[in-house]
Amino acid sequence: MGPRVLLVPLGCLALLLPPPGAAEFSPSLDSDFTFTLPAGRKECFYQPMRKEASLELEYQVLDGAGLDVDFHLLSPKGETLVFDERKSDGVHTVETEDGDYMFCFDNTFSTISEKVIFFELILDNMGEDGQDEEDWKKYVTGTDLLDMKLEDILESINSVKARLSKSVQIQTLLRAFEARDRNIQESNFDRVNFWSMVNLGVMVVVSAVQVYMLKSLFEDKRKSRT
Repeated sequence: MGPRVLLVPLGCLALLLPPPGAAEFSPSLDSDFTFTLPAGRKECFYQPMRKEASLELEYQVLDGAGLDVDFHLLSPKGETLVFDERKSDGVHTVETEDGDYMFCFDNTFSTISEKVIFFELILDNMGEDGQDEEDWKKYVTGTDLLDMKLEDILESINSVKARLSKSVQIQTLLRAFEARDRNIQESNFDRVNFWSMVNLGVMVVVSAVQVYMLKSLFEDKRKSRT
């Protein structure tokens, strides 16, 4: 899993003017979070983004009746970018502008069942990589005699870094799928046990009734004459 993200109640961040009930993520290129959404509730979070960056959000409903939830993604201007109705999972990527992007998970349509929801944020072009390249450029001078220049080393390192990041993302998604499948299997296991006990009880009752009826057929019901 990627680094855990602390959610901060929006009441402590009123100067940033996010909507009530929201939370902010600490700066990270890749972060994931799992939380429980009670029945009849809606939870919103926001993520500050830069211009010409990329925001990718993946979510899954791991547990809960129906394995579904409503999902909303809003731009800093309050425009609805994505709306998923009663879905179990989704992957969305948007090109961003400066401002706070809000995304909400809505379980108000359910009056009984709470939902366990996993989501992952992947942020690209947030400026960190460009700064790293500027730092590397200071050491490029005087390397013409080397068989491999520092630019080539940097390109190789970035390629490995990108592949490792993709591997971590795939492993995180696979773990989320495994958790959801395990919850479904455990639920099915409980149902099978319950109905097996019901069937066993019915069979015992039916057997007792059959024995009683067979015994009554062979009983001598003739009254003795006095």
